[in-house]
Amino acid sequence: MGFVKWNSAIDYVKGALTKPKKQDGHSHGDYLIGTHREAPTTNPNCTRVYLKPADAYKRTTPATSEETLARTRFGAISSAVQARRKNLSYVATDVANFNAQKETGYKTLYQYLWHLCADAYDQSNG
Repeated sequence: MGFVKWNSAIDYVKGALTKPKKQDGHSHGDYLIGTHREAPTTNPNCTRVYLKPADAYKRTTPATSEETLARTRFGAISSAVQARRKNLSYVATDVANFNAQKETGYKTLYQYLWHLCADAYDQSNG
């Protein structure tokens, strides 16, 4: 961990400053990550920089069956939402139903459609 003092032109940096370059099946370089704490504190050191190896975010264990099922569910629901958004026979009904529940339910049409498609997926797949 390092504390960072930027020049007067840069207040702080958040996120990846550099990422490893992937070439020919392997990575060159490391991650350089800058963070900035925004929570109130009395500590003046609120900006830090971390250096992580290129394989720091590489998974070391295989995906469990629950993770595989969750990924499958997410992909199926996402595809269903995209298809429903493009299907003109549903648009008028979906917008009307969304507007009717907007004050007490889902705040965006995308959330509303996601809920509808998730319920349909869960009912069809138990």
